[in-house]
Parts: sequence; C-alpha cells; structure tokens
Amino acid sequence: MTSRRNFLFNGAGAGAAMVGASLVSKAAAAAIPEAPVQNGAGTAPPLSPPNGRPYNPVVTLNGWTLPWRMKDGVKEFHLVAEPVVREIAPGMKANLWGYNGQSPGPTIEVVEGDRVRIFVTNKLPEATSIHWHGQFLPNGMDGVAGLNQPAIQPGKTFVYEFVARYAGTFMYHPHADEMAQIGMGMMGSWVTHPKDPRQHAVDRDFVFLLNAYDIEPGSYTPNVNEMLDFNIWTINSRAFPGTDPMVVRKDDRVRIRMGNLSMTNHPFHIHGHRFEITGTDGGWVPPAARWPEVTVDIGVGQMRAIEFIADAPGDWAFHCHKSHHTMNAMGHQVPNLIGVDHSGVARKINDLVPGYMVMGDKGGSMGSMRMPLPENTLPMMDGKGPFGEIEMGGMFTMIKVREGLARGDFRDPGWYRQPPGTVAREWTGPAPEAVRAPGAAASPGEPVAKVKRGGGHGGH
Repeated sequence: MTSRRNFLFNGAGAGAAMVGASLVSKAAAAAIPEAPVQNGAGTAPPLSPPNGRPYNPVVTLNGWTLPWRMKDGVKEFHLVAEPVVREIAPGMKANLWGYNGQSPGPTIEVVEGDRVRIFVTNKLPEATSIHWHGQFLPNGMDGVAGLNQPAIQPGKTFVYEFVARYAGTFMYHPHADEMAQIGMGMMGSWVTHPKDPRQHAVDRDFVFLLNAYDIEPGSYTPNVNEMLDFNIWTINSRAFPGTDPMVVRKDDRVRIRMGNLSMTNHPFHIHGHRFEITGTDGGWVPPAARWPEVTVDIGVGQMRAIEFIADAPGDWAFHCHKSHHTMNAMGHQVPNLIGVDHSGVARKINDLVPGYMVMGDKGGSMGSMRMPLPENTLPMMDGKGPFGEIEMGGMFTMIKVREGLARGDFRDPGWYRQPPGTVAREWTGPAPEAVRAPGAAASPGEPVAKVKRGGGHGGH
C-alpha cells in the first residue's frame, strides 16, 4: 500500500457540505486526499484509528481498510474506480474493475455520528456512481445515477458528504450499469462502529463480501452477461485455496460480518461451533430476538453478522453449503457417468487420442491426481491439508482456533495438531453387521425389492 505519511494529516480545503453528490472543480481537486492503493491480495492487519473517536477495528478477509484524513472535524476518504488485476487464487488472475487497486475495494470504517466526505474519481471507460447500501442519508447522496445525481463521467471526481447515523454493517457499490460494474467486481464493505467502543464489543471482528464470476477456462475477463451459471464463487474475490483463514484465540468472542453481492443466496455453515445472528444491514438484532444456529442464509443484497464463542480448538471449516459453490471452474450440463462402464469405449478413444483418461465413472474425486489445465484456470477441487487433499474450492475458508495467541496476532499458525486418540482412523478389526433398511439391496448390483403402493395420495 502507498505511504500514508502525507495522507493522515489535517490538510487544507475541500469545500463546504453539499446537499447532493457533485462534481469537484480543478481547483478543489488539488486539495483532495491522496488515494492509497493496495496491490496484494492478502489479509491486512486491522487499522487502528490514528485520529478521531476510538473504535475496535475490523479485519477484512483478503482485504484492507481505507485510511482517511481529518479536515475540520470531517473524515475525508478518496476512492478511485478503476480496472484492476485480482489474483483469485495462486494460478489464476482476473481482469476486474474495483477501487484503489483491488476488488473488492477497501473497507470504510467510521464511528456513529461521524461526518464523512468521500471523493470518488472515475478511471473507468464508462460512467459510474456509488450507492451507500443501507445508509440513511440525504436523497442527493444515495448514488443512483440519473435519479439522485448525474453519473460520474470518466476522468471526473465527485464528492459525497453525509453523517453516518447508525452503527452497523453496510456495503457500497455502483448504481450505474450494475450488471457490468458489479459483475466486474465493483463493491466494498462499510462498517459504522458504535459511539461507545464497549457496545457490541467482541475480541475479533471479521468482514467480507460474497461475489461470483463467469470466467471461462483459459480466459481472464468475466462474462458480465451471465445471470445464473457462474463458475467462480468467491469470498472477497478470492476462491479456495486462495482464501486466508480467520485466526482466533480460544474463548474469544468472534464476529463475522458477511455481505452478498452475487446473484444468488448463500447458506454459510460453521463447523465445531454454533452462533447467533446479531446484526443485519438494517441494524443490530436485540438479544431477546436471537437464537442458536450453525447455518445462516444470506440473500442477495443482504448483510449478516454472526457471533460465537471460539471454545473448541482446531481448524474448522466455514463455507457456503451449496456444494457447487465450493468448487472452481465448474462445467455445466455435464452428464453423470457414475456406474457407467466405458472402459471399452476408452480403449477405442485412446487409439485416437493417446493419454485419454476415464473420468466420472467412480465419482468426481481426483484425489492427488493432477491433469493439465488451460492457462489461468483453477482445478475444480483443490487444497492440501495435513491428512491429504481437502477437495474444496470457491466459497470455503477455515476458522483456526488456538490457545495462547497474542491479542493482535492474526498470523496463520499452521495446521492444528489433534490430541492423541481424537482423530478418526481406519478400523482393522471385525466389522459389525450392517443393518439395512427394509427393501434395500443386500449387495451392490442386487435389485431393490419393489414396494407396492396403493392408489392416490395414501401410498405416499
């Protein structure tokens, strides 16, 4: 990231508060804040507030927080909408659009009641705008191009100014040519912290966005006209095994804030713990209205905050429970060949295509086998763990719970070492008899006994 030495200071001149997003003049442009740039895809440490009111900062998974400067009591930020190159995972990069060098853009963190002034410079080849999703603000600051403001033309800078009225978890994204611009990765998280840092306090606080792309194997740029059949499902524009783990201390109270700007819902599931849904993009959920869960469904355009006590040491999976959302570079409309004996056909094909390999007759697992892939393409299932292939992808990450971590230590501690006798193992003794359901086949290949049903709904 570029140096903030000249960025976090009480600079001069940026104009008075306005009732609507407006164009910045050339004279005023000379006084706007520097726009920091982040080039890496790793998880940056939390940005402790250097000025303004105190708060407990969040950690953006595979992302970072946008620095600001204070000007006459106003927090000033500078976002630059621009083409970016994002590493989706090692071995694959994508030509996306984003903010300040990355997709998603940096997280914006403010405190309830802060007056914020956000300069937005457009370096895209088309007009854009920014909608501050979930914020209560003047109508002219809402960011819908053509309705609330003129669109921000290429090469122009606009300024938005409003008060962050309520604490919570929000998003920002364009409201101009959304199909293309959101489809190219233009989005970011926004966290408004409570005035009292003790309110809603947790030990570790993470935030990320969910998005998806249709990037054909061998290509680099998403197909923004796709509406349903996406093949790259990402957490903050990263797909497993490129997603960083969330590292927490044993017995920490942990919050995970998730926003969904893809085109479908995502039921996110935690292993080894249970949580409560404590917040939405509409605000905090009163304690009396919460209940225990292990899966939360996040609809399109929604934010959800969950909280739990990390009381179980280990490496715990955290993922979307739609199976095809934890795969990479998926092919669609592929026939199911499980149980099909095509060895004879395979021999004939090998005569024409030496090296042809039978796939799918025993399931989709590739195990440790690797096969040549097109340029810039991820395996469908990947990731190596301490016991072998993890065989995941897409919207999959881990929560690593450890004892003895320092308070601000978010470094990956490596793989968990289970205590002796606590790992599932192969059984080499006599197998107990397997009781089968009535009518089930006794062995593979034996026909299942037919069950006679009566007519009408009574046989259901």
